This record gives sequence, C-alpha cells and structure tokens, in this order.
Amino acid sequence: MNRQGERGFTMVELLISIAVLAMMMILAWRAIGTTAATRQNLEQKQQREHEIRVATSMMVRDLSSAYISNNEDQGIPERRTMFIGKSGGKAVDDLRFSSMAHRVLWADANESEQTVISYSAESDPDDRSLTNLIRREQRRPSNESSRQEPADVDLLMRDIHKVKFEYYDWKTKEWKETWDTTKADAERGRIPSRVRITIELEDPSARQPIKYVTQARLMLEEQLQFFTN
Repeated sequence: MNRQGERGFTMVELLISIAVLAMMMILAWRAIGTTAATRQNLEQKQQREHEIRVATSMMVRDLSSAYISNNEDQGIPERRTMFIGKSGGKAVDDLRFSSMAHRVLWADANESEQTVISYSAESDPDDRSLTNLIRREQRRPSNESSRQEPADVDLLMRDIHKVKFEYYDWKTKEWKETWDTTKADAERGRIPSRVRITIELEDPSARQPIKYVTQARLMLEEQLQFFTN
C-alpha cells in the first residue's frame, strides 16, 4: 500500500518552522518592549508636568499675597516685612518676601496668615549632581536673622536647571532683575505689580533646556500703614 500521504515533516521543514516562530517571537517581544518603554516615558512626562504645575501654582499663590508694612522700625537691618529679589549666577535667583499666604490649620494656633517665604537651590541628597528647588517658610516673622529662626522647608521641584525671577515696575513700566524694599531708593515702600517666573529644565532629547514661564499678579503694591488715635 502507498503510505506516502501519511509521512510527517522533514527536518528542513521543521527547522524553517522553528525559525519563523522564533522570528515572530522576537518581533512580538520588541513590540511589547517598545510599548512598555513608551508608556513609562509618558508616565514620567505626566508626573513631571504635574510637579511643574503644583510648584508654579504654589509660587503664584505665595507671590500674589506678598505685602510690606510701614508699621515697624525702618532702620533695623532685619525686618518682619520685606521684598528682596536678587539676580545671580546660581541655579535659583534669591527671593525673600513677606506674604499673607500662610494657612492656619488650627483655630487656637499661635500664628496668623503672615509669613516670610524664600526660594533657594539645594543639591539633591540622593544625587549631588542634581539641583532641587526649595521653598522655606518662616511662619512667625521676627526681627531676628532669618537663618536663626525656625522654618518649614518643602521640596517644590526636583532636577532643575535654573529658576529666574523678574519684577515689573508699574512706575517705570519696565521689567527689573532685582528688587529691594529695604534700601533707600525708588523701590522702597512698594512692591512690584507682577513677578515673572521662568523655570528651565534639562531635556536629554533637546540641545537647550526647556523653559516654562508664568506670572504672578501682586495685589498689595503699596505698603500697609496703620494709624491709631
């Protein structure tokens, strides 16, 4: 009897089938790996954008409630209310100001909405090559040195390239890189009407850092004065 129709695969056919199956598995594995990497990059980008939105929103809220008061001795070196912005070569421009942005969480707390806020740069504790944006809040303003007073320190943003502050002078109609209400010049007794915040972040896929720009509108431009009979 002719049994030719019942024979199985030859060795060559079997090797070709295995090679085709292996190729399909490699292509599928590459597709899965590419999808997973794309998803991870997207999640990291979304987390980064959320971090930026939260940090800029907090800075805008802090600055919009900035104020200075004439109800203290203007000759002392350390004042309870001030607005001092300095431009420098560091990663974060120096900015220290008094604000009404503090949130009192307890009704019987020995504190008010008045606070002193400053922004600065610090090295990341886990990777010293990275620079973080730090927010420092002194909840009980005093005439002592700010470095000696207790304060709450919060991490606003990780791995920044530069943070720049610019101040709009509503009298001269121009942007300035510095502002100091403690000196006897044109800025004494008033704060800028707007503050422009520029945040630069490193992007491995770009040749230059990516910039994020926003502005804060300061409501109390003139200094507060209280008169008693």
